[in-house]
Amino acid sequence: MFKPLFLLASLVLSTGVFAKCEVTISANDAMAFSTKQLEVDKSCKTVTLTLNHTGKLPANVMGHNWVLSVAADVKELAMAGMQAGLENRYLPKDDPRVLASTEVIGGGETTSIEFSTENLNAGTVYKFFCSFPGHFAIMQGDFKLI
Repeated sequence: MFKPLFLLASLVLSTGVFAKCEVTISANDAMAFSTKQLEVDKSCKTVTLTLNHTGKLPANVMGHNWVLSVAADVKELAMAGMQAGLENRYLPKDDPRVLASTEVIGGGETTSIEFSTENLNAGTVYKFFCSFPGHFAIMQGDFKLI
């Protein structure tokens, strides 16, 4: 009796039904993300990311966002974003190198985005970073499809 249930449970678990497709990350007034690595199951068609700003300072002083790009594009995007301004999330407008991004939030705020993994490849090195001016150098980490 238990053998068929075990086999059924194994089958369900192996199909990605319980894949990790939702991730949460926090940022604070000390310019730090809560983790340096986020992993998402490659079976996920979409990912929901939630960013919590656990600090107290407002967005125009110590705002944070979450941006996903190929690792090689981080520095150029961050530098170009400084001139784009807060109203554009400190990112160049409509730049295809930005694979996903949240709005810039201040202390005590939360934001979420959902993005497709259709064009992401397990072998590519992706980085997430904060594009608020001056933050990208220390506020970044690896994003991996596993």
